[in-house]
Amino acid sequence: MSRTRPVIAIDGPVGAGKSTVARALARKLGFAYVNTGAMYRAVAIAARAAGIDPDSPALAADLERLLGRIRIAFDGERIALDGRDVSGEIGDPAIGDLASRLSTIGVVRERMRELQRAAGRDGGVVMEGRDIGTAIFPDAEAKFFLTADVNVRAARRHAELAAKGAPAAFEDVREQLLERDRRDRERALAPLRPAPDAIEIDSTASGVDAVVERMRRRIEELTRAV
Repeated sequence: MSRTRPVIAIDGPVGAGKSTVARALARKLGFAYVNTGAMYRAVAIAARAAGIDPDSPALAADLERLLGRIRIAFDGERIALDGRDVSGEIGDPAIGDLASRLSTIGVVRERMRELQRAAGRDGGVVMEGRDIGTAIFPDAEAKFFLTADVNVRAARRHAELAAKGAPAAFEDVREQLLERDRRDRERALAPLRPAPDAIEIDSTASGVDAVVERMRRRIEELTRAV
């Protein structure tokens, strides 16, 4: 291991609780926290602002030009796009859907992979997303795959949207999650799947504290064995 501190990879589908767990785990460990999904959402915000059509035959070329001029940076748990804090915008469901679509484009994944590897290069980071343990840091010292029953995930997302003042019908939220799952699992580039050595955790009936403590103990075991 060339890093002095470990990289912790947490992957899983939307609504599994990755962000909440990853933030809590990072605080407990005193590590940095990186939400890679927020990076894709920042690209979606920039693409929408630039008027890029996701159905255009020139989409890849348009995105390549866009990625060449925008700057995405983290400051703690905040994310900035060209120096502007967009943390409050990334929760927009329309941005989430656009980010999911753009994440299937090769030039986007390549640029995000570069940024994500740079963010975790020195270790001491909890990084969450869809392909951290498989494509971004296959050598991560600890890998987890967090999931939950789709109805529980939909209920969590439904409550989150209501709290943000953007209520939606439960069945609509559930169908959107299933579509996101399908898109993430079937994309050709870095599809959503557990790494072979990831520890799978079902959070359906588990609280955040219990999941975080299970991860903390496992990280302690793994890093002690290195």
